[in-house]
Amino acid sequence: MMFLEANKVVKQYAAHLALDHVDLQVPEGSIYGLLGPNGAGKTTLIRIINQITGPDAGEILINGHKLKPEDVHRIGYLPEERGLYKKMKVGEQAIYLARLKGLSRNDAIKKLKYWFEKFEIQAWWDKKVEELSKGMQQKIQFVVTVLHEPKLLIFDEPFSGFDPINANILKQEIIAQKEKGATILFSTHNMGSVEEICDHITLINKSKTILDGQVDDIKQEYKDNLIKLDFSGDSDILDQYLGKDYLIQSVLQNHRMSTAMIQMPEDGTVNNMISRLVDHVQIHGMQELLPSMNDIFIKVVEQSNQTKPVNN
Repeated sequence: MMFLEANKVVKQYAAHLALDHVDLQVPEGSIYGLLGPNGAGKTTLIRIINQITGPDAGEILINGHKLKPEDVHRIGYLPEERGLYKKMKVGEQAIYLARLKGLSRNDAIKKLKYWFEKFEIQAWWDKKVEELSKGMQQKIQFVVTVLHEPKLLIFDEPFSGFDPINANILKQEIIAQKEKGATILFSTHNMGSVEEICDHITLINKSKTILDGQVDDIKQEYKDNLIKLDFSGDSDILDQYLGKDYLIQSVLQNHRMSTAMIQMPEDGTVNNMISRLVDHVQIHGMQELLPSMNDIFIKVVEQSNQTKPVNN
């Protein structure tokens, strides 16, 4: 079941077309990556989902119905830009933001106490926001984003300002929110994070959707049939028995074992490669190397930029 859908969404700002008939289908209970270069239209789409602005055409559906003003209480939004009042004390501000999401003061304090103890930030309660680092402010915003237990969580560059240790803590908390039943829309430039936690992605470039699907399926689609082979024996044998249709990209040799990077032909198989070599070298291991999401991102965006627009 799709929890969040964008159907043919268009948004125009003066002479700039920010979104051009963009579609999005986010399965319930998934972590969905919304990707794209700067200026692609990601933030505009997020603002429309949060009802900060409206689409010029198309519609947003949440849990099967058209987005309504009251749905704001079912959404938690962590923006990239910090939105905290610098002169307010942390605890006072967290209670205020929690009450805006419909919590009573007592419930807000109870839930905040749990999160402040979990993150070991009790000492921040009476500090002013301006006394906190960028990462500390982001941690406070994460807490108030999830505090009312929304069904839809939207994170825009959530790891910005965090050191690796705290980024990993936040990553685990995002996964925990999914396990509790939340659906998560996740926008980031960190492709490593996409590979670690996203189930599906949509890639937007120049206001259009240029790639979408499950992460594993996309990596399979863009693979180069590249094999890492660990073996013992004469590396010249590889050329002799694999033939010209197998491209040996590199061989790293040492006195115990060698490692070769071999690109198979489109119709090649691992079993066929093994059968050609097994009587001539000692095979210690073989692994198909899939492209990283970073490599796919760059490749697809570059291809999109080279495509000339069609004149109607």
